[in-house]
Amino acid sequence: MPSVHDTIDACGKLTIRYGSHLHHIGIGRRHAGTKVLILIKDLHVRITTTNGEPVRDLVLDPTRDYQPHPQP
Repeated sequence: MPSVHDTIDACGKLTIRYGSHLHHIGIGRRHAGTKVLILIKDLHVRITTTNGEPVRDLVLDPTRDYQPHPQP
């Protein structure tokens, strides 16, 4: 399972490359600047803080460039 260290940008998004395409994942502005660990297995993406706290868990939709955060 590949893992990537990254920091959530000021707009609350992360960018990953999957299948030679860039995909932007919405996390939320409240997490801006947070250092995270991104774990990817097939289309399953799990994002945690560097101390293991879960931030987001999703199945990547390869047909969409932007993966919005689900609305409550």
